[in-house]
Amino acid sequence: MKSFNVPVQYRSPLVTAIKQKRKAADKMKRDFTPAVLELGSLQVILARHFGFCYGVENAIEIAFRAVEENKGKRIFLLSEMIHNPGVNADLQAMGIKFIMDTKGNMLMPWDELNSDDVVIIPAFGTTLELEQQLRDKGIDPTHYETTCPFVEKVWNRAEKIGDDGYTIIVHGKPGHEETRATFSHSKARTHTIVVKDMEQAQHLAKYITGDLPADQFYTDFKGSYSEGFDVAKDLQRIGVVNQTTMLASETQGIADYLKQVILAKYQTPADKINERFADTRDTLCYATNDNQSAVQGMLEQQADIAIVIGGYNSSNTSHLVELCELKLPTFFINDEHCLVSDKAVRHFDLHTHKEVVSENYLPANRPLRVMITSGASCPDALVERVIERLAELTGNENRIAAITEEWIAG
Repeated sequence: MKSFNVPVQYRSPLVTAIKQKRKAADKMKRDFTPAVLELGSLQVILARHFGFCYGVENAIEIAFRAVEENKGKRIFLLSEMIHNPGVNADLQAMGIKFIMDTKGNMLMPWDELNSDDVVIIPAFGTTLELEQQLRDKGIDPTHYETTCPFVEKVWNRAEKIGDDGYTIIVHGKPGHEETRATFSHSKARTHTIVVKDMEQAQHLAKYITGDLPADQFYTDFKGSYSEGFDVAKDLQRIGVVNQTTMLASETQGIADYLKQVILAKYQTPADKINERFADTRDTLCYATNDNQSAVQGMLEQQADIAIVIGGYNSSNTSHLVELCELKLPTFFINDEHCLVSDKAVRHFDLHTHKEVVSENYLPANRPLRVMITSGASCPDALVERVIERLAELTGNENRIAAITEEWIAG
């Protein structure tokens, strides 16, 4: 796989050494057991896979190159390039301005852009409509496009099955940039609808079976279906694709469920299912799959708490949190400063969508066992700083240099 020129401030000597050693011993990536760091009275259980993925490193390299190649020009990002506050802050410090926020709300008047400006498309991709608006301004949206290749793979899959006459069902978060982009590309070729979870998929199934009146569909799924969607006609042949950062098990569950609904509705023999249900296979990216599998492997160990590091608006990171929460107390933080002290942690609550402070989060027993992973847009350097902060809070900071030397030495 291609390597990228990622700024040194995002690298970590310790994490790099761990990843390189694990990769050398497991080139086929079949071992999802975690690495265990013994830091005196602190034991860090580090997931097998975490951190920057191919698409994120590609995006960072392109964005930094855009700045280097366009000195004196105004440079804009259509929205956050990735969902990591530190990286986005670094880009802003370099003079890059954001045109929109992550929900698509304008942060500046569109009329302020002109043909001399440079606009970078974020890793999530963008809609065909916004691409055309840039072209109308005389700006080439593809010149510094950082769209993840795995997102483009989903678009290609949706276009292919759409051309074959299937309606596309996108499993994704309706407000997420990637889902908005996938919806745009898909609906340009075929009728498309977005479902956010299994509950909504089950509700959609009632329109496939005719258990709910067709007219009600347009209220229940307002804003989530393509123009001209005909409930009676456009749910007869379907295929499921997804936002690449969703939970693999949930996407598979939705696809399997809707397949069975279609089979039962049309009394379709199993060997004729492709006449009604497109074989889309899983469209999750490799990093999402690897990171989720690594968390599953990590959770087979015993630990006191889990810490998941990433941007609070990061979809792939939030799903890692959900997996960890099933087994043990989990704290979703965006940097080492969230570990306020050995008594208090500032973290994001996925259920209330608010940052909260929890007291007495570190159990008193020693050795303290802490599981750690991070999302695909989280720099390795940040993971190392969290480990260092935990070591400091538990009185084990003198062990960091030694454990780093041990892993580098191999």
